[in-house]
Amino acid sequence: MLDKFFKLSEKGTTVKTEILAGVTTFLAMAYILAVNPAMLGETGMSVQGVFLATAIASAVATIIMGLVANYPVALSAGMGVNALFTYTICFGMGLSYKGALACVFVSGIIFLVISITGIRTMIINAIPAQLKLAIGAGIGFFIAFIGLKNAGIIVANESTFVGLGNFQEPTVILAVVGILITLLLLTKNVPGAVFYGLVVTAVVGIIAGVCGVKGMPEIPTGVISFDFDFSLVGAFASGLGELTSHPQCYVAIFSLLFVDFFDTAGTLVAVCNRANLVDETGNPENVDRALLADSIGTVIGSIAGTSTVTSFVESTSGVEVGGRTGLTAVTTGVCFLLSVFFSPLLSCVTSAVTAPALIIVGILMAQQLKGIEWDNIVYAASGFMTVIFMILAYSISNGIAIGFITYTVSMIGVGKIKEIKPIVWILDICFVIFLVFLPK
Repeated sequence: MLDKFFKLSEKGTTVKTEILAGVTTFLAMAYILAVNPAMLGETGMSVQGVFLATAIASAVATIIMGLVANYPVALSAGMGVNALFTYTICFGMGLSYKGALACVFVSGIIFLVISITGIRTMIINAIPAQLKLAIGAGIGFFIAFIGLKNAGIIVANESTFVGLGNFQEPTVILAVVGILITLLLLTKNVPGAVFYGLVVTAVVGIIAGVCGVKGMPEIPTGVISFDFDFSLVGAFASGLGELTSHPQCYVAIFSLLFVDFFDTAGTLVAVCNRANLVDETGNPENVDRALLADSIGTVIGSIAGTSTVTSFVESTSGVEVGGRTGLTAVTTGVCFLLSVFFSPLLSCVTSAVTAPALIIVGILMAQQLKGIEWDNIVYAASGFMTVIFMILAYSISNGIAIGFITYTVSMIGVGKIKEIKPIVWILDICFVIFLVFLPK
């Protein structure tokens, strides 16, 4: 039944591989269950309420993605978008968290409409093939940078902006050990190398913690938790009034739309290329269904009480284990559901444990650079700018925006202005408005 529904044989995968990939994806993104409540809690939201909302919205949206689109893509409250929610919309624009949730709800409804009409699909298919490769590679560098940063291997530096961390720190040492273990498994062609590397890293950390090394993952003090808080469910409804009374609400909605749209577009392009889920023209298969699932996720998230739910780049970790179908996503969704009850177990999955998986996945995704025509200045310039700004601006959407603008300027420069599609011009205008006029 599973083989027929998810087309496992057709995609060259098995139930075991898909489940392993789903668990890997969950472990790679489980940090969101700790980070999101802490960040949104600064707005006055209940931390336990945000945890519950994040887990439930992630589970439902990810399972819908698996069942409807048959994609190995998991969703949760997006990093970057939650910062936009907290620091820009609530603190900067002055909306209450209920008003901000209302903005998320409206943006989700708009996304739902343009997904059903096919507008989102048309925009994604309009991205030049060479730029899609750059987006995929850029996300590889971006996700590796996240791993290096979270592990403390790369840290802020007043003199050079960034620098190496303290390699005497136990967590940094654990992350480095994890990278070496995972890389060794990968070079030996061990199936599921990323997953097993993650597990071995966690075990090494726990053993080191038992031996008295501070900062290591610890054996959980408990297993099951029933500390539920439903206070944020439906809170967006009481914030709808702010949409007509607050002057900044429309700017907030557009900002949420922009960031979520291009974060999702970049993620889907990257995952589909890596999982070979593209058609003969290089466009993602059934992307309209994936976008529909993503839109529903945003609506569900706002109702549950969390910031914008979007497709996660950490899904690539599951793809590298062999995930190719929606069964991977369904498995990840079930893990999110279980996390509601087994949250104490997540204490083992620290940043030092997940960092090696993200870094190794980044290495594998960066291989897409070989497909770019580097001797063509148009593709070389737009590809390079996409990658470098994704990393330095710490944003997928900003990288895509700069890459698109560079592509258009370069095409004009080489005298190919007539080959630029009308939709690319429209997107360029939106990118300029976003980069120049909207608050960050």
